[in-house]
Amino acid sequence: MSDNTQEEAHTGPIKTPKQLLLTVFFAFVVPVAIIMGFVAYVTSENKPAGATQAEAYSLGGVTAQDMERGVAQRIRKVGTVEIRDANRPLKTGEEVFKAQCTTCHSAGVAGAPKFGDAAAWGARIKTGFDSLVNSALHGKGAMPAQGGGDFEDTEVARAVAYMANAAGANFPEPKQPAPAAGKQAGATEAAAPAAATPTPAAAPAAAAPAAQTVAAAAPAAAAPAAGNGEGLYKQVCVACHAAGVAGAPKFGDKAAWQPRIAQGVATLYNSALKGKGAMPPKGGSSAPDADVKAAVDYMVGAAK
Repeated sequence: MSDNTQEEAHTGPIKTPKQLLLTVFFAFVVPVAIIMGFVAYVTSENKPAGATQAEAYSLGGVTAQDMERGVAQRIRKVGTVEIRDANRPLKTGEEVFKAQCTTCHSAGVAGAPKFGDAAAWGARIKTGFDSLVNSALHGKGAMPAQGGGDFEDTEVARAVAYMANAAGANFPEPKQPAPAAGKQAGATEAAAPAAATPTPAAAPAAAAPAAQTVAAAAPAAAAPAAGNGEGLYKQVCVACHAAGVAGAPKFGDKAAWQPRIAQGVATLYNSALKGKGAMPPKGGSSAPDADVKAAVDYMVGAAK
């Protein structure tokens, strides 16, 4: 009787082969599978950000991409300042044409007179140089002001003369305007040493004109710089994509953009950088590749 009691005391909970297999499964296989799942999750690049996903659900249908775009807009710089050299040499008409006007005038899209087409330019040349320059500066038809560019008025006038002369006109290239007499006098006074120390009463009066000159010149010397996709779009791409000319997908037109978006963003980047159809490389601009890609992202985002 004592032998039976001792044998029962040493008997464990696993009494059958089936119980042994289940124990091994839950003790080893399941934990290993769970660990592998955690490792796969941690190393995955497509896992959603917790805060962004929570916000998307709480807002009802807002995607993670929309939330990231909103965050980027909230933290971006309030503004940028571009300091221009007032004494820099102006661009020639050919340089401005190649940088901006070639987008439409090389292929004659959106009703633009094709470069070198005497028949298309003839009636326009008859209206006079001033009329052509006014249209280029302020826009006409599908063409925005300055063709969407950001040049000095004299540079735009030079581009007009370059294109018109290529079609048979004989307009002289506008010269760089001479600096104003007031600016020359101010520069001379700033460079010359003072002959005598002004009295305290006269000092504020003498300093006031100089302060006014600096304040008046500051807005002309500073201009916003297009350093993002929206800026480049408004400067270059708007010429064709705003109205959807020459087969360009219209800005915000989801039906026109979806087949292109389906090809992948790398294909869109390549088309924008190297040109496609009537669109020249980079839309005819000299913008950095990063800005061109940002402009593509901006237009794609507007079509989603």
